[in-house]
Amino acid sequence: MNYRTQVFDGFTRMDAERWRSLWAASPQPTPFTQIEFLSAMERSESACAESGWAPLPLLVHDESGAAVAAVPLYAKSHSYGEYVFDWAWARAFEQAGLRYYPKGLVASPFSPVPGSRLLGRDPQARSAAAHALTDFVQSSGLSSMHLLFGTHEDHDALEALGWLRRTGVQFHWMNKGYDSFEDFLNALAQPKRKKIRAERRKVQEAGVRCEVRWGSDITPAHWAFFYRCYCQTYLEHGNPPYLSEAFFDEVRQTMPQSFVMTLARDDTDALIACALLLIDAKHEVLYGRYWGSIARVPCLHFELAYYGPIEWAISRGIQRFEGGAQGEHKMARGFEPIETASMHWIEQPQFREAVANFLEREGQGMSGYLSELDDRTPFRAQETQKDAAR
Repeated sequence: MNYRTQVFDGFTRMDAERWRSLWAASPQPTPFTQIEFLSAMERSESACAESGWAPLPLLVHDESGAAVAAVPLYAKSHSYGEYVFDWAWARAFEQAGLRYYPKGLVASPFSPVPGSRLLGRDPQARSAAAHALTDFVQSSGLSSMHLLFGTHEDHDALEALGWLRRTGVQFHWMNKGYDSFEDFLNALAQPKRKKIRAERRKVQEAGVRCEVRWGSDITPAHWAFFYRCYCQTYLEHGNPPYLSEAFFDEVRQTMPQSFVMTLARDDTDALIACALLLIDAKHEVLYGRYWGSIARVPCLHFELAYYGPIEWAISRGIQRFEGGAQGEHKMARGFEPIETASMHWIEQPQFREAVANFLEREGQGMSGYLSELDDRTPFRAQETQKDAAR
């Protein structure tokens, strides 16, 4: 079948209904590739050409003119906000007198969340999208093309065309049929249970009360407080925030049921901290995103960003909680290592070979690291019921 590729100069110029249809039909849709989310990134100037994220959403049409696949594509003038690090590749290009930027990027900005990137209805559509991306990078003058945090279906479609695979690791919490938070704790090794109980107790003893709000229960005042905390976190690390207040103002109106917020109040009932999470349309996956505080309370971060969401997830029957990028410390709190992957097309032959050799060595190291992490499981193996009850 012959396919036709159409590239737009912004998500705001896309036919939103077409995008929604392809998004919903893909194997693993997430809120981070919804047209509302990506359009808000662009309109708020959080991810736009001026900020180094020139949006070039791509549609693939079949012979009848029907759209069969969509891709969240950007031309990047830097590598910030990606969470798959290629700065060394860029330096090597520049040292050789070549230009690495702009490069092509298939991703959701600032969102290291695994999910469908080739938003196609079936394997044939995803294959057509993979061919369209490969053709685009070869004809556009871009140095390379990168697809971050895709699915197995995405990776297979690209690997069939010779793209290079790069592995990584994240830490996800899995709901193994827990009846309650205490039931979850009882599945952990005794030292982990003890540590978590002690951390939660510190928050309670500080007189802090925590709550979880979802969708329309999150008021404009809560959102305003969240953004204050969000900015505070970035400023404490010496960086301006990636996302503008206008972005959050838009998405809270266009996709309110995608958001969950954990909030903490002190003994005067004043808000002192919060964390923002997203939930998928099927209510099967919870995604931890941003945290911030205007008060210092020991272990409050763990309560709002991990324990409160886990407890809420168990009560709602949510199957998985993704706590964000990196964070080996999450294992002590019941998260497990999960392999992630990104796919890369390097147009220049010599650099492609060099990157392929690097990825082979890095992949061997990552395989060993994942094996080591698996050996350090936080879950108990053979403990007595008496030990488990401690």
